[in-house]
Amino acid sequence: MNEMIRPTVGHTACPHDCPSTCALDVEILDARTIGRVRGAADNDYTAGVICAKVARYAERIHHKDRLLKPLQRVGPKGSGEWREIGFDDALDLVAEAFVKAEARYGSESVWPYQYAGTMGLVQRDGIHRLRHAKRYSNQFDSICTNMAWAGWAAGAGALRGADPREMAKSDCVVIWGTNAVATQVNVMTHAVKARKDRGAKIVVIDIYDNATMKQADLALKLRPGTDGALACALMHVAFRDGTADRDYLARYTDDPAGLEAHLASRTPHWAAAITGLGAEEIEAFAALIGARRRTFFRLGYGFTRQRNGAPAMHAALSVPAVYGHWREEGGGAFHSNSDIFGLDKSLVMGSATRDPAVRHLDQSRIGAVLTGDRAALMDGPPVTAMILQNTNPANVCPEQRLVKAGLLREDLFVCVHEQFMTDTALLADLVLPATMFLEHDDIYRGGGQSHVILGPKVVEAPEGPRSNHAVIEGLAQRLGVADRPGFGLSERALIDDMLARSGYEGGFDALKEGRWSDRQPPFEAAHFLSGFAHPGGRFRFRPDWTGTMSPNRPPESMGPQGPHAALPSFPDHVELIESADAEHPYRLATSPARQFLNSTFAETDGSRKREGQPTLLVHPEDAARERLATGAVVSVGNRRGEVRLVVEVSDTVRPGVVIHEGLWANADFLDGEGINVLTGADPVAPFGGAAFHDNRVWLRAA
Repeated sequence: MNEMIRPTVGHTACPHDCPSTCALDVEILDARTIGRVRGAADNDYTAGVICAKVARYAERIHHKDRLLKPLQRVGPKGSGEWREIGFDDALDLVAEAFVKAEARYGSESVWPYQYAGTMGLVQRDGIHRLRHAKRYSNQFDSICTNMAWAGWAAGAGALRGADPREMAKSDCVVIWGTNAVATQVNVMTHAVKARKDRGAKIVVIDIYDNATMKQADLALKLRPGTDGALACALMHVAFRDGTADRDYLARYTDDPAGLEAHLASRTPHWAAAITGLGAEEIEAFAALIGARRRTFFRLGYGFTRQRNGAPAMHAALSVPAVYGHWREEGGGAFHSNSDIFGLDKSLVMGSATRDPAVRHLDQSRIGAVLTGDRAALMDGPPVTAMILQNTNPANVCPEQRLVKAGLLREDLFVCVHEQFMTDTALLADLVLPATMFLEHDDIYRGGGQSHVILGPKVVEAPEGPRSNHAVIEGLAQRLGVADRPGFGLSERALIDDMLARSGYEGGFDALKEGRWSDRQPPFEAAHFLSGFAHPGGRFRFRPDWTGTMSPNRPPESMGPQGPHAALPSFPDHVELIESADAEHPYRLATSPARQFLNSTFAETDGSRKREGQPTLLVHPEDAARERLATGAVVSVGNRRGEVRLVVEVSDTVRPGVVIHEGLWANADFLDGEGINVLTGADPVAPFGGAAFHDNRVWLRAA
C-alpha cells in the first residue's frame, strides 16, 4: 500500500498591508507548490487565527492569470497589446528610458514609485537605494497613515502604546475607527477572549453596521467625521460626574484645568446634535468606561481617512488620559507600535547616498504630478520615466481620472513590476513579473503588534518572475551605481546587516530558528507611566500641531499641509470635512471589503465570489427619495466625476450616508472606472494624506 506523504511546514509572515503581520505556517507540497496556510498557534498575538483570504493563498500564488513573462507594449497605451521579451532585454529597456529622461530633464524626471503591496523591509524599501544613488525624485508617502499618526503623536509624542495582547485582560474593549473583523481579525481574537473570560464589554464606534459592529455589546453609529465630538462629550461627562482621574491628570497631562473649562459646553446633547447619536447612548458609553478602569481603546485607521482625522484621533486618544485608563493592565490605548522596533534600514535604502536637496513628490497627488501641475511638481521638471513596485495607483489612488490621464501620456515611460495585470500594469509600456512573498527572503515588523518576524523563502518561484530586490540590483548594474553602498548583497546579507546595526542578537539564521523576536516595551514604557514622549513627559491636551515631530512628517521643502491653521487648540470637533450641501446631499465612504486587501485579492475567484459585485449601500429613506430599489443602477458623482453602481438598500448605513466596500478592479465597474474617480487628493492638515472616506456626492437613478 502506498503511504501518504505528509506535507512539510514552512514558517513565514504575512506580507500584506495589515497591522496584524500574522506569523504563518505554510504547507509545502513540493518545491513549487503550497497547500493550506494557517496562523502560527505558538505566536501569542496571531494565536493561530488568520483571515480567510490569506488562508486561501494557494489560490493566489498558483493563479492561472499570474504574470510569468516580461511584456512589452506593442499597441497604443492601454490597448492590452503586448509581446513577450526576455527579462534582461526588458531591464535594458528600463535603463535606456531612465538615461534618456535624465539626459533631457535631469535626474529628477525619473520617479521610482512604490508603496505597501509588500511590507517586507528589503523587497519594499530597496527601491530607495536606486533612487538615492541616482538622485531620482523622492516620494512623500502620504496615502495611508498621516492623519492618524499626526493626531496620536500630538498627544502621546511617540507611536507606541499598550500591548495589544492586553485586550484579553480588559473589562471593556473600545474598537474605534476600524472594521477589525474584516481588516485586523486578531483584534477580535483578543477582544472576544476578554468577553469570554472576564465578561468584558465590546464597544464599537463606526459609521455603518459593518461586521465588527455586529459583534458589539454597544454599537455607536456616528455621522462620518464626527468622532471628535463624541470624544469631547465623554470627557465632559468624566469631569461632570467625577469619573475623571484627577490625580493621574495632575501627574501626567499638560493642562487638565484648561481642558475642563474648554469642555464645559461639550455636553452629550451638544455631541448628539453633531454625531447623530442619542444623548442617552453617549451617557451610557461614558458610564461604562467610567466604571471600568481596565478599558482599552483600539484606535484604527479610519481616523486617517477623513479630513479632520488628526484632531479626531487626538480627541479620542485624550479620553483614556482623562479617565486614567493608562494606569491599568488591560487599559489605555493603542494604534501602532511603529516606533518600538528600531530597525536600521540605512543599507537597504542606500541612505549614505541620499541628497536632501532632491525634491519630494506627494504620492497621493500622483494625478496632479503626472498631468503637469507646477505646484505638485515642486516647480521642477516633468516626470518622464517611472518604475512602479508594490502599488496600483490607477486603481487605489484618489482622483483616478487624473492618474490615468497622466499614466497614458505618450512622453511618459512606465515600467510596472507586478504579480498580476493590474489596472496600472494595463497602462504601462513594460510589465515585469514579480515573485510572491513565499518565493524570496524578507523580514517584517508588526505595526499592530510587537513582533519582528522573518519571512524566509519557502518555495521556488515559477520560471520567469524575479524579486523586487533582483530588479533593483539589475538596474543598478545597468545604470552604473552597482558599486554604491548596499548594492551587490543578497537579501540575507542585507537582513544580517539590518539586525546587526539595530542591536538584535544573532542574524538571519538565529531569527529563522526563533521565527520572531518580541520587541514589546515594558509595561511602564508602553503605558507612558514613565512619561509621555514630549519634553516634560506629559500628555498634551494642547497640541503643537505643526511643531509635532510626527512619524511621517513631510520634508521641510513641503512644510505643513492643508488648512492646518484651523486645527483646534484643545480636543474638539472641527468642520474640515467635505460636508454635504444642496448639490451633493450625501456623504460617501469607500470602506474596506472583507475579502480584499486594498486591490490585492480582487483577482482571486474565492474572494470575488464572496464579495459578489461592486455595490452602493443606500439607506431606505434615501432610496425612496431617489426612487431606487435593490438591484437598480445608480450614478453617484461629484465635481471629480461619476461612476455607476448597483444599489443595495440597507439600514446598515445612516440616512445621508452611502458606502462602497472594497477596491474592485476598474473593469468590474459598469463603465470601467473605479470608485476612486470620486475621492480627492487635496492634502489634509497638518501633514498631508488622502481622505478616502470623506466625499460629498449626489445620487441619480441611472
